[in-house]
Amino acid sequence: MPLDDVIGSPTGIQIHLRRGDVTAQIAQVGASLRHLTIGGVEIVPPYPADEPTPSCSGVVLAPWPNRIRDGVWQDGDAERALAISEPKLRNASHGLLRYTAYEIAEHTDESVTLAAKIVPQTGYPYLVATSVTFTLTDAGIDVTHTLINHSVDPAPVALGTHPFFVIDGVDPRQLVLRLPAETYFETDDRLLPVGESPVSSATDLREGRRLSDVQLDTGYGSLHRDADGFVRTTLSAPDGRAVTLQQGPGFDYIQAYTTDQYPGQPLAVAIEPMTAPADAFNSGRGLRRLAEGESWTLQWGIRFS
Repeated sequence: MPLDDVIGSPTGIQIHLRRGDVTAQIAQVGASLRHLTIGGVEIVPPYPADEPTPSCSGVVLAPWPNRIRDGVWQDGDAERALAISEPKLRNASHGLLRYTAYEIAEHTDESVTLAAKIVPQTGYPYLVATSVTFTLTDAGIDVTHTLINHSVDPAPVALGTHPFFVIDGVDPRQLVLRLPAETYFETDDRLLPVGESPVSSATDLREGRRLSDVQLDTGYGSLHRDADGFVRTTLSAPDGRAVTLQQGPGFDYIQAYTTDQYPGQPLAVAIEPMTAPADAFNSGRGLRRLAEGESWTLQWGIRFS
């Protein structure tokens, strides 16, 4: 399995995987899915090698995804205060591993496992071991996350990831996003939830909307699962080809985010599987407390057809 270890690279060692006509590039920093092609078609768009990860692209978000209001949360009788990592909106954002260089634990030509520990720190006094395994398939990629609590006390955890998608050769503004959610989270001017409501005409993606017709930074709940237990969100081209993001049990929420600021793309969309919505450390929605020694395994994946 080729490794690119470029001195001074802001995203660390680059891990290249190949299985037939499926290829992936994983960045060591943030355990980020940096590039994916399926059948020669670019699905996850790359960005310049000498730049930091833009817009949290592909990064693993643990022990929480999205935001915590003011970085403050109540942990039993103790009030915790996390570092403010989103100063503009005064939030603690996207967990504690976003800028961590993961250890490359195992690798083959078709698979890699990266591992990192969340160590006790300001606002989070817990030791949680995490790992993520990327495995190529004939049709795409499967991703497995594991979290293990090594603290004596139960550790609050949630997890998400932040992949961006395109279909190479197709104007991204013409892509249609279908997302099987019945509710969405209303937010304030700090992008924090203030309520959950049935999807509206502006937020309903169940029948599909062109990316040119929506502007999204929206969390969704009440997801429909297929008979096999997976939630499937699709991004379709006019010619019928489609990217499918599938999220397994435990991934009960999803964030959709569109931007015209992604390097080299007129428009890109992030489809983010999450085990909890924004501010879960305060609301308790989707938050899991792992007992000492308890582990939690989660799966999601990408297909293209």
